[in-house]
Amino acid sequence: MNGSVLPEDVLRDAPSFTPRPYELADLELLLSGAYAPLSGFLGRSDLDALRRTGRLADGTPWPVPVTCEIPGEVASALDPADPGRRTLVLTDMEGAPVAAIEVTDVWPTGENRFGIGGPVRRMGDGGHGPFQRLRRTPEEVRALMPPGRVLGVIADRPLHRPQLAQIAHAARTLAAHLLILIPVSGPGPDGLPPEALVRSIFAARDRMPPATVVAVPVLTRGDEMRDALLRARVAAAYGVSHVLSTGDTLSGAGLRVLVPRELAYDNRDGQWRWRDDIPPRNRRLAMTPAEIDDLLDRGFPLPEWHTPPAVARELSRVRPPRRHRGLVVFFTGLSGSGKSTIARNLADAMRENGDRTITLLDGDVVRRELTAGLGFSKADRDRNVRRIGWVAAEVGRHRGMAVACPIAPYEAARAAARRMAVEAGAGFVLVHVATPLEVCESRDRKGLYARARAGQLRGMTGIDDPYEEPVDAELTIDTTTMTVPEAVEMVLGHLVENGWVEPKLG
Repeated sequence: MNGSVLPEDVLRDAPSFTPRPYELADLELLLSGAYAPLSGFLGRSDLDALRRTGRLADGTPWPVPVTCEIPGEVASALDPADPGRRTLVLTDMEGAPVAAIEVTDVWPTGENRFGIGGPVRRMGDGGHGPFQRLRRTPEEVRALMPPGRVLGVIADRPLHRPQLAQIAHAARTLAAHLLILIPVSGPGPDGLPPEALVRSIFAARDRMPPATVVAVPVLTRGDEMRDALLRARVAAAYGVSHVLSTGDTLSGAGLRVLVPRELAYDNRDGQWRWRDDIPPRNRRLAMTPAEIDDLLDRGFPLPEWHTPPAVARELSRVRPPRRHRGLVVFFTGLSGSGKSTIARNLADAMRENGDRTITLLDGDVVRRELTAGLGFSKADRDRNVRRIGWVAAEVGRHRGMAVACPIAPYEAARAAARRMAVEAGAGFVLVHVATPLEVCESRDRKGLYARARAGQLRGMTGIDDPYEEPVDAELTIDTTTMTVPEAVEMVLGHLVENGWVEPKLG
């Protein structure tokens, strides 16, 4: 079904839509056969049966729903009963066609949101991006596997010496071929970009038993059980008979799950052994992810007893010390709070010391140059902040420092800006300029508050439109009695204290 061809005129006239990232990941798994026997997104009959019985409507066992949602304006163009109006082209984040779904079911799921079900068919050349050669289908990989047991490892973090020792012991005990499955649809738990995770796994390959390495587009959804069940299903599709647990519980799909015992480093001979087999005075426990991140953030080398040098080099390359890493300093606050003045003076101070390349994204300038045409509705304000966040994240991706100072009244848009920066490998420092409304209103350099009070201006933040105060700000400043130089020094002090800026002597 995935390889059948739709009439060209149907595809030409079909509407298109870009699904959410996890739906795109599901789509690629459907197209590759990793979700076999599924051939498309589930409709209501399958979802109802799955909810009641844990099986699809035809009785086939399946662990969790695989669904796709579209907005009402796209749903209105579809009619499952009309062969000419039931096709929807699904595109990637850049708008390139990935697949067509022949919609057999449409139903409301929420306000202006609709679920769609139906078989999917691949379009285009099968995708692009780094390490395409590793994105093999289950059928291709199973053909490469030697007969016998296959030990699967879902490597969503870099492999350090304790994990490598666990893998080697499990493969040796089972006499199994090793299959490394690397999730590549988004940043992993450590925040590493997928391509950096792949490079770090390959950096450890000479420390593993002979292995087949495959990149798979699995993406976490924040539901640990659902993620575990789907990962187990994907592993089974690739021919895995046993899976080594790496922290997340894996179950289902008929797999045998191996839960490794905790290893520790034995300083008597430099070997990793079961923790309880080593005298306490000779025992060194594995480093936690937080400890590893702290060493990288401060620019200290990862110790060779814990991390192979090639892996350490790869991690230090992708996660340089904070002082050399991209950074977004994001000011938020009411109009007249002083955020733009502090931001401009911070940017000037940073340019004076010459440590970083600075990009200032001032709210008024951005409105004129980047987001001209947007109004002040909630949707447009969100769009304005997200555009600023995207540009700032790209500056951070290339290890520059972006200083942004929009009002950014809504939590969801600020969270999106933070997420974009983190996914770009940059730091994110949210500075809440929490000057009270009455002080901001008394300043009113632009006369906006006076116009809002007179009913001449609608949607003024703090007057007739809410400002959602941050609960996750790294720094909070009230400029009621604080001078601009004092505020700038407060921000610089935070950046120096947390390693983002080099301290100045004298």
